[in-house]
Amino acid sequence: MAEVLAGTLSEVGRIQRVLLKHARDAFGGPETIAREWRALGFTAPPNFWRALEEYDAFAELIASTGARIDWLPAAPGADLDSIYVRDASIVAPSGLILSRMGKPMREAEPAAQAEAFGAWQLPLHGAIASPGLLEGGDIVWLDPHTLIAGRGYRTNDDGIRQLEGLVGPDVRVIAVPLPHWRGPGDVFHLMSVVSPIDRDLAVVYSPLLPVPFLELLVERGIQLVEVPDDEFRTMGANVLALSPRRCLMVDGNRRTRARLEQAGVEVLVYEGREISLKGGGGPTCLTRPIQREWGNEAMGQ
Repeated sequence: MAEVLAGTLSEVGRIQRVLLKHARDAFGGPETIAREWRALGFTAPPNFWRALEEYDAFAELIASTGARIDWLPAAPGADLDSIYVRDASIVAPSGLILSRMGKPMREAEPAAQAEAFGAWQLPLHGAIASPGLLEGGDIVWLDPHTLIAGRGYRTNDDGIRQLEGLVGPDVRVIAVPLPHWRGPGDVFHLMSVVSPIDRDLAVVYSPLLPVPFLELLVERGIQLVEVPDDEFRTMGANVLALSPRRCLMVDGNRRTRARLEQAGVEVLVYEGREISLKGGGGPTCLTRPIQREWGNEAMGQ
């Protein structure tokens, strides 16, 4: 199984297997939303019934690719944010690594995913331990031997150090400092500002990219699709590659979409007002790819 999982050490290979958690299981109901949304930093309370409709349409688009979907069930202690399944785990060469969440209210999510992985007989390679912090939205594979880790409020130095030990000597881990932006209470991951689309193409919001990381992407010959300021606020930089040059993004980011299409990308969209925009989690956040098609998808290779 570990060999199969190694196929996801690309962010852009065709998704073959993916973990999702439906809005009904993450949000619970209107009462849960009313109780939790402010404390979790949502910009407004999601409308539960519209969220279910949005999520059904989102999941249909994922299923239409032919990918196998593993559904994460409702779990005690998991809150509204558990809909954003990417953050609680990452995939490494020898199996899955459980995160240790930088947002205290999300601390139950890695254990809930571990229970599901055990039931599905997926290999668990390790876990980030205290005082380390690490969230999956801060982790981006550039190629099977190069892993980028965003160092911010959700992922700390100790978490990155532990990650280096878990992925082994064949993988170079590059720490990328993230900006303060709106502080520790806001949602800001590395994948808030960069989304790989193909081995030589990425969507970026360059005003918030560290210069050394931007230079690394350019040195690798990666074409950068720039997100305009107003569309950064509507998650234009958070784009999920379904396969090379085929992607999924929140509807409404018209200029970013047009720039992607000019670069030869097929763009699918979903309505994300309730499940994405209010909680600050786009399509990369809503998905934890478990298996991607192995091939020449490594960025800049």
